[in-house]
This record gives sequence, structure tokens and C-alpha cells, in this order.
Amino acid sequence: MNEPFKVVFDDEYIIVVDKIAKVLIQPSPKKEKVTLTSLIIKKLNQKVFPCHRLDRETTGLIIYAKSPKIQEEITQQFRKGEVQKKYIAFVRGRLKKKQGLLQDYIIDREGKIFGEKPKKAETIYKVLKAGQDFSQVQLQPLTGRTNQLRIQLAKIDHPILGEAKYALRRNFKVRAKRLLLHAFYLSFIHPVSRERVILNIDLAPDMKKFSKQL
Repeated sequence: MNEPFKVVFDDEYIIVVDKIAKVLIQPSPKKEKVTLTSLIIKKLNQKVFPCHRLDRETTGLIIYAKSPKIQEEITQQFRKGEVQKKYIAFVRGRLKKKQGLLQDYIIDREGKIFGEKPKKAETIYKVLKAGQDFSQVQLQPLTGRTNQLRIQLAKIDHPILGEAKYALRRNFKVRAKRLLLHAFYLSFIHPVSRERVILNIDLAPDMKKFSKQL
């Protein structure tokens, strides 16, 4: 996939795309002109509004609304925990337990700067494949804290490959060109039809290569 995104679902009210790595959702303080949002607006020739976020380096599914009203409806679903998200990550080392619940209070670096308090974070994890130096893990966040998966995995000493914010790159035996985190599954209630939409996509190409190594 050479394009910055691939359309996975599209109707009158919402569009869901699979984004590649290195693309920002919205402009940062650096005020980048080209973002995923601007690229989708250009393709559709209409305004769109992101309903949640993915890190610049994270690949996978993200929902955009085609009106502020629909954006608010989807955002409310996220707040109420009605949206299910699942990720695949490649993490350092082998986890002791094949599955479990990560549960603690976390805060991201920016939150610390602005004096925010740590908030409860919960993530269900399941090891899919395990190698000597890294493992493939499925993650389902039950809460939506900023950088939740990155922080929680780093805290248990199994940071995501390519992590540079919450772990030191020199401590990785296996090198990755970007953060190996992929949002592969989304389930939400359609804001108009009220039917549940379930979307499931394949691994990003660079992560497929890592999976074959296991």
C-alpha cells in the first residue's frame, strides 16, 4: 500500500480508513500542512472530522465523520466504551503469561508536563506468537488513555519494538524502523442505522515480515 491510506468503509455519514505509518492525523504544534485529515478531505472533496486518534507511527483503522454531529455521536461511543478496538504489537522479549489483564494508573509525558494526575488504564492482552527476542501480542484496550498501550507495555518491561519515547532504543536486540503497532479491528454502532459495524484488516506489510520471523 503506497498511498497514505486505504478506504475500508465509506457511506454518507462516515469513512473508515487504514492509514500507513509516518502520517499525522491532525497538525502538531509544527503546523504541518499535509495530514491524514487533509488528504482525505482532498480525496472526498468534502470536510471530514476525526473521531479518535492514532500515533503518527501506528498503522491501521481510524474513523472519520462527515459532519460535526456524527463526530460527536461516535466520540460519545468512545467515551461510553461502546467502541471495541484491537491491536497487534510486536514487543521485546517473551511474556511470562500467555494472556491476562494489564491494569494500573498511567500518565503520558505531556500529561506530566501539564500537571495532570495518573488515570486508570486497562488492557486485555494475548500472546499470539513468541520468539527468543520478541513476541507478537494482541491488545484490546478497555480504557482510552493517551499512549496507553505504549506506556503499559514499557512498564512491564516488554516495550513495543521501535519504541523511543518510553524505552531506550539501545536496549532492543531487534531493531524496527517504526513503532510496530497496528490497529487491525474496530467495532462500533453506526450513528444512523444503529447497526453494529465490525471491521477487521490484515497486518501492515512491514509487520507481516516480522511475523514470519516468528
